[in-house]
Amino acid sequence: MSRIDETKDFLPIRIAVLTVSDTRSLQEDRSGDTLVGRIEGAGHILADRKIVQDERDEIAAQLRAWCDNPEIDVVISTGGTGLTGRDVTVEAHRDVYEKEIDAFGTVFTMVSFQKIGTSAIQSRATGGVRNGTYLFALPGSPGACKDAWDEILSLQLDYRHRPCNFVEILPRLDEHLRRK
Repeated sequence: MSRIDETKDFLPIRIAVLTVSDTRSLQEDRSGDTLVGRIEGAGHILADRKIVQDERDEIAAQLRAWCDNPEIDVVISTGGTGLTGRDVTVEAHRDVYEKEIDAFGTVFTMVSFQKIGTSAIQSRATGGVRNGTYLFALPGSPGACKDAWDEILSLQLDYRHRPCNFVEILPRLDEHLRRK
């Protein structure tokens, strides 16, 4: 089972938070606030935070901009992962991914099922990689953000987590771009 190896030093990483919403402002962004509180509480660095509308091109453009910024290691978006016509965050993420982390959505569904039962089927949480940056799309509820962080991301984004974690392979995510 997984564990934290206390003999290793914690390595903070730089995380950007993107809220996808047609109606929220930063003052009303409870899901973004949930993520920021947990990111900073864990000892990581909030690299940036923005809100964009539910527009596929706008979401993808912001994701690409952050992936091109060497000062950002991880992007977490919240909102727009459902099934309605305006929910296009997953499609925008997939427009940007070089590789998808298929099991992220599966594990998120397993965690959600324990909390909300069969309603978990309505989420399309996803994860991927672009240009050496991890990207994760979470639902827009504070509870879903809390569950994703507490049960998955807080562990995988901790260098001390064993048997493996996302941080230890971070320097190798873009190795294909450096090949000659």
